[in-house]
Amino acid sequence: MISASNLSMRFGSKILFKAVDLQLNPGQHYGLVGANGSGKSTLIKILINDISSETGSISIPSQVSVGTLKQDHFLYETTPILHAVLRGKPRLWSALEQKELLLKQDAFDETLCEELDKAEKTIAEHSGYSASSEAAKLLEGLGIYSETHLKPMSILSGGYKLRVLLAQVLFSDPDVLLLDEPTNHLDIFSIKWLEGYLRNFPGTLLISSHDWDFLNTTCNNILDLDYQTIRCYKGNYEAFLVTKAADKEQKLSTLAKQEKKKEGMQTFIDRFGAKATKARQAQSKAKLVQKLEEEISSLGISASSRAYPRITFDEYRPAGATVLALKAIHKHYGEKKVLEDISFEVERGDRIAILGANGIGKSTLLEIITKHAEPQEGSFQWGFAVQHAYFPQNHQREVHGKVSVLDWMRQFDREIPEQKLRDILGRMLFSGDDVNKSVDILSGGETARLIIAKMILMKHNVLVFDEPTNHLDMESTEALLEALQEYPGTIIFVSHNRHFISSLANRIIEITKEGLKDFKCDYVEYMEKRDLDLLSTKHHPRKAELDGGKNKEDQKNRFEEKKNLRNLRAQLEKKVKATELKCHQLEEKLKEVEKQLGDVSFYQDRSRDEQQVVLKKKVELEQQLESALEEWEVAGTELSKL
Repeated sequence: MISASNLSMRFGSKILFKAVDLQLNPGQHYGLVGANGSGKSTLIKILINDISSETGSISIPSQVSVGTLKQDHFLYETTPILHAVLRGKPRLWSALEQKELLLKQDAFDETLCEELDKAEKTIAEHSGYSASSEAAKLLEGLGIYSETHLKPMSILSGGYKLRVLLAQVLFSDPDVLLLDEPTNHLDIFSIKWLEGYLRNFPGTLLISSHDWDFLNTTCNNILDLDYQTIRCYKGNYEAFLVTKAADKEQKLSTLAKQEKKKEGMQTFIDRFGAKATKARQAQSKAKLVQKLEEEISSLGISASSRAYPRITFDEYRPAGATVLALKAIHKHYGEKKVLEDISFEVERGDRIAILGANGIGKSTLLEIITKHAEPQEGSFQWGFAVQHAYFPQNHQREVHGKVSVLDWMRQFDREIPEQKLRDILGRMLFSGDDVNKSVDILSGGETARLIIAKMILMKHNVLVFDEPTNHLDMESTEALLEALQEYPGTIIFVSHNRHFISSLANRIIEITKEGLKDFKCDYVEYMEKRDLDLLSTKHHPRKAELDGGKNKEDQKNRFEEKKNLRNLRAQLEKKVKATELKCHQLEEKLKEVEKQLGDVSFYQDRSRDEQQVVLKKKVELEQQLESALEEWEVAGTELSKL
């Protein structure tokens, strides 16, 4: 449906991709992945003809309609929200406007009747009589409810305006849909809805996204932009990771073998090349070396554009049992109430994800507990020995001015050696002259990594994050996630990245219009409980979507099945760990016995009966170890089947 031939593009001296051939087939869903700055957005702009490639061409059949998300969210300031969505089908919108004007006429003649008939036919062709209902459903799914649909776009924040533009492109029902980071500015519930919508999209879909779960669910192909080329992998994002790692390992193995073979031939050439009796053989091997070099070059092993930070957070010292207590926090801006009667306690070791719709007050709550905002009512108290570090959503408040990266870091500890600062910055991918960059020219991803570098430097036992993955690529997100999983302290965070939440949180606090809901469970169980709660609400706007044609009893049974499955998995994981420990202990005991038996003095200094006791003990330990290994293997096999 869309094909690209010999595409090449560079940014300054940096080559993004070269000589790329690409085909997007009808009905296939593609996820576009790559490091920040690798050229994902550039490729989409080339495909929609916003910019031209350096070389190559794009072919799109004339009858194929292509939809893409507009970025100018001030385009429809005075337009009613619902009408902005309806504009996604220009012919339909024009016919609807014309019909409205014609019906305002005082008298009808034959010409006006013909024009009205023509408008009616156009409206019918584009399912215009159900269009408003369809557009409203799209807006509802994206978190813009019916009471605002006929109000002007100007009442919405920038993030919500982009949601309307997303609804507009979905309403346009294109043959090909190209979306660059569509989950930006969406809360977690709108992302889930969009995921379901796109999963059933019948046309060709191309999504650039940093959201692991989103790509896993919506895409059946992954386009990997790396090594200055684009390669297509069949399957979802998890399958891509496995396949790419296996490909790389195979290439490296082949490379090692070829290099070893080349080295042996080169040694022969260097040793016997000057001898007349061996000259012919040396020449023959020289040709083989040249052929090997060509084969090695064809493997395409070059530097990856992906870079992985090395993040570790060290706990300053353990905090008290109660880390934070909030009592009846209220916050409002003018007449807009943001937080009402928010009370809860944070215990040491909690990893709390704070969730809720955009604008509900999640970021405001973090600003209050980190003393960047004041509540109108209520109070909060940090616990004994608490030292917290904060990653704010507003990076510019933290990182600004003409100061260098190194000097920005230096201000937080004047006593620390420069080399240690450089080491921390190097781990966050600021190497060499990068530390002399002025902070005001850093990209969003670089700024986020610099704030994390500051958090590594500071003493803390509580980490507070507000949307930490917004500007991070997948490699940096995974590095941050791994560091937080190893962190022994307490974590409080706001995020819309479900992979991040489900991999980290052991407690969910949801802020709703009805108040605070505290779920002391992981994200998967939270979503199951939440869906059941919504299904019990007869008039909830998303009841039909969540029900999916199943009754409440079916949902409860499914919940119980999943709960039982989780319990079984937890038991098996516990058993696997216990048997692993048992095997390790038996192996250590066996090593001690074998050490005794391997000592010459054992046979000289001990009686035969004493020797027999030790030998018998060895046999018993070997039998116990064999039994434990069998138990471990059975438990591991059962676990892998779940």
